[in-house]
Amino acid sequence: MSDEKSFEENRHDQLTSAPKATEEDAAPRFDVTKRDGVTRIDVRDDAAVRPGPGQGDPAAEKDEPVSGD
Repeated sequence: MSDEKSFEENRHDQLTSAPKATEEDAAPRFDVTKRDGVTRIDVRDDAAVRPGPGQGDPAAEKDEPVSGD
């Protein structure tokens, strides 16, 4: 038997090691599916943290791409 931890165990340990961390911090945020040689990555609907501009950012209020300018 190996003493090495799995990726998921290491991820959980890292995300819950902060003093005020909770189990919710280690919850999955993405779903990854592979089909016919294509990998699709989707942000889960129940993810507490989501990519993109935050609430209150003008870019979040419009349905327009965010530019790097």
